[in-house]
Amino acid sequence: MKPSSSNTGFFQQQPTLKNQWHDDISIQRISKLFLPSPLLTKISPEISQLADEVLTQQIFDWVTDAERNQPYLRGNGRDPFSKPKTELILTEGWRKLSAFGISKGFVAINYDTTEYGRHTRIIQFLRCHLWTGSCANTLCPAAMQDGAARLLQRHLTSKNLSPIQLSVFQNAYNHLISRDPSYAWTSGQWMTERTGGSDVSETETIAIYSPFPYSTRQPLASQEESIPLGPYSISGFKFFSSATDSQMTILLAKTPTHQNSVTAFFAPTRRYDPSVIMPTGNQVGSEELNGISIQRLKHKFGTQSLPTAELELKDMRGWMIGQEGKGIQEISTILTITRVYSSVTSLGYLGRALGIAKGYAMVREVGRDRVKLCENSLHMRTLSRVVGEYHGLMLLVFFTVGLLGLSERGEEDIKTENEFVPTPPKEMVPYLLRVLSSLHKSYVCEKTVSLVYQCMASLGGVGYMQNVESEYMNVSRLFRDACVGAIWEGTTDVLASDTVRALKHPSQGGKCVDSVEWFVYNGLRKITEGVFKEKVKSEWEGLKGKIEGKSLTELLPEARDLTFRFAEIFIAVLFLLDVAAHPGEEIKAMCDKFLREKGFVVGGHEEGGGLKLDQAIVYGPNQQVGSKVDSKL
Repeated sequence: MKPSSSNTGFFQQQPTLKNQWHDDISIQRISKLFLPSPLLTKISPEISQLADEVLTQQIFDWVTDAERNQPYLRGNGRDPFSKPKTELILTEGWRKLSAFGISKGFVAINYDTTEYGRHTRIIQFLRCHLWTGSCANTLCPAAMQDGAARLLQRHLTSKNLSPIQLSVFQNAYNHLISRDPSYAWTSGQWMTERTGGSDVSETETIAIYSPFPYSTRQPLASQEESIPLGPYSISGFKFFSSATDSQMTILLAKTPTHQNSVTAFFAPTRRYDPSVIMPTGNQVGSEELNGISIQRLKHKFGTQSLPTAELELKDMRGWMIGQEGKGIQEISTILTITRVYSSVTSLGYLGRALGIAKGYAMVREVGRDRVKLCENSLHMRTLSRVVGEYHGLMLLVFFTVGLLGLSERGEEDIKTENEFVPTPPKEMVPYLLRVLSSLHKSYVCEKTVSLVYQCMASLGGVGYMQNVESEYMNVSRLFRDACVGAIWEGTTDVLASDTVRALKHPSQGGKCVDSVEWFVYNGLRKITEGVFKEKVKSEWEGLKGKIEGKSLTELLPEARDLTFRFAEIFIAVLFLLDVAAHPGEEIKAMCDKFLREKGFVVGGHEEGGGLKLDQAIVYGPNQQVGSKVDSKL
């Protein structure tokens, strides 16, 4: 016997992380369920390469740098003589990861690629899912970039824009959809104020129509172009504003003629002041913030690499978007997209955490007999349950993503039927999407937090460590960042209430309920095996009766439970469709367990299958799992 030392004795073999495009069973099933086989074959090589690229050591070095060297204000927001001067300093890791995301077209693909039609959004968010665990939160400004691009895209077809407005919006849109990091813009989405989070009714930011008394065209030095800064003077205070480094923002403000409602505005975040003399004295003119003063950066539990700030706006120049007083309708276009990003990001954290947990189970031996965790029946049962929950959430989110793609495409795309999942008529798409736009985020982002935690705990004490020495297995970072999903873009309760309000809307609520019923009935018609079919239908009819039989006031206290039950009905139908589309013992076991645990069937036999079935659920039915397996990066 010899004693161990700091450099001798047992050392745990490090787990390896596989290419998730091939290793993540849920991603494989989702892509087969929602994409036509020829298209999947066509895109697979590029996405497979991307899945390798996001796992390179260079990427993880940038992640570590972005986390360790967090954004800060130069001089704490003042110059040496205490004059206010807010200059945000960003780490190289953040800038490199942002540039990588732009160059890979995580946003641009939806705007510069036409060959994928209605499936573009599915492909886009499959790629985002793979990127999430490596992006160090750069997908947050990308989400708002995407939402702003979609909003401007809608307005570029309007006949109500003046020639100057058209040129301004077109210029911004061109920046937003670019794949050139030196030209591309990201966007902010400034709504939250001290008076409330998601409630913008008490907004204290004011916009006054006040055209410049001097030249309205101010060249941006970094872009070598001239854009009008806008005829509105906007002043106020924004309490939470992520993407502080973005080149533009969409924000809400009140106007003197519409004091009881909010209006949407577009504004560049920077402008060029030709009168500024640089400290060296050999340069005149400088780029500066467009009436923005960064009061302080937020110190957060997670998303620490993301610059989130409190901003004072004083004579910020901007342009009105849409009709005065209709800001909620305008910002909803962005929120529909950013909430999808929230859910996809939450699932991206969970998918990456599962990949780490699976890799660890392949190399970690426990007990006197030194059995690997992947051969431990209890450990595999725990991971198989997480995988089953994960897949149900993936089904719900990517069904919503598919609807988003349908809503943005033409009639011909909508007529193209999905082989496995029913495609709603064009007139039903907006109502079904209205229900799901709040529902998916309230359910998914809430559920993923505990599931990521279980993956972290599956590594024992090592999972609780920061593990910056091996950033690829830093599950604690994923957990910290995942926690915010259920908070921003609307908390779980706020979004559950919004879902119920959509279902009880005086003029559109009935159509929303009808659209859900259409999906449930048409989805179940595709199911040939009827073990759970009638149970799901019965659950829907009971829930529908409850929605229609009670007032909004009566339903709101139950909004969370009602919304979660809606989500579980959607997932139940989608699970059954997935089983029918690509049968297998493992998917049937996951579906049965979901339906029993969510109360669609009471009682019945206990789940069986044993270790081999749990291994098939976690690693896939065709993977060899055991002591001789050696996974590779």
